[in-house]
Amino acid sequence: MAKTVMVTGNLGYIGSAMVPFLTQKGYDVVGYDTGYYEDCYLQPSPQKLVRQIKKDVRDSVPEDFTGIDCVIHLAGLSNDPLGAFDESLTYAINYEGSMRMARCAKEAGVKRFVFASSQSVYGISDTSRAADEESLKNPITAYAKSKLKVEQEISPLCSDDFITTCLRPATAYGMSPNLRCDIVFNAFMAYAYTSRLIEIKSDGTPVRPMSHILDISAAFAAVLEAPAELVRNEVFNVGTPDNNYTVRELAEAAKNSVPGCELTFTGEDKDPRSYRVTSQKILTVLKDYYHPQWNITKGGEQLMAFFKAVNFDRATMDSWKCVRLKCLKKRIEEGTIDNSLRVTAR
Repeated sequence: MAKTVMVTGNLGYIGSAMVPFLTQKGYDVVGYDTGYYEDCYLQPSPQKLVRQIKKDVRDSVPEDFTGIDCVIHLAGLSNDPLGAFDESLTYAINYEGSMRMARCAKEAGVKRFVFASSQSVYGISDTSRAADEESLKNPITAYAKSKLKVEQEISPLCSDDFITTCLRPATAYGMSPNLRCDIVFNAFMAYAYTSRLIEIKSDGTPVRPMSHILDISAAFAAVLEAPAELVRNEVFNVGTPDNNYTVRELAEAAKNSVPGCELTFTGEDKDPRSYRVTSQKILTVLKDYYHPQWNITKGGEQLMAFFKAVNFDRATMDSWKCVRLKCLKKRIEEGTIDNSLRVTAR
């Protein structure tokens, strides 16, 4: 009998790709999402759910987890610009909400809880050496700090009956029916496709680890499938053997995906965010369960096909549908969420 997995944030960018991935593997999936971005889909959602819970993680109760075997906790304010929107909300949702979810899940008898952390916990680091799970943490933003705080406080909840695992994915990219264009490689591809021009304001030297959303999905599935002794109270970076790219390499890959595209570097901005990360631990410890399949060339081809399928254009790219901060601001202006980011109308 298939395990029942709750995916929080299932109506977001990664969740919209992860749920079909899990159902194809035979899992029964319950969605848990407050619905901030439910109107952002560029294609109909392919999710086949046992049920959809529309609820804020800040309001979770143990009863929400009745019948749930495992939780994949993706939900949260999703990137650094949103963190700057209001730092107190980042902590309330990403930290306090996540810990509430974990405690409720444990009380309800959930067996495994897999938390989506981030490689941004490493912050600005020495790029001559790839950071591993034990490397110094240097979180710069409220987003990164909240992720690390959950990692630290979820660990004591782990037990033989409640196995917790923290995954630190690299920066995500790739096709989702609920697409984001406010993340680096997707943005480069969108500029290339809609304008035939990518303009980089840095010198292109900062390093970014990257991970396709289906490889991220595969990592979470691997943690559900692996024996408890391999994943209990563990932290894993999520990536491939060769997924550290300079911004220049990412931009050139996007340029090469789109015929006739031009690429320029102005060098006017000094981007301090640069870090190199190794995923050797997950590739070794979970080698029988985690098999990443993607790189930026293949991901660029996938995004090109998606853009053509949905008649993607510059207006869509720049709209609230593809930029999370714009979506939240729009909903606040409309009054469908309030200034504390609570949904007031559905």
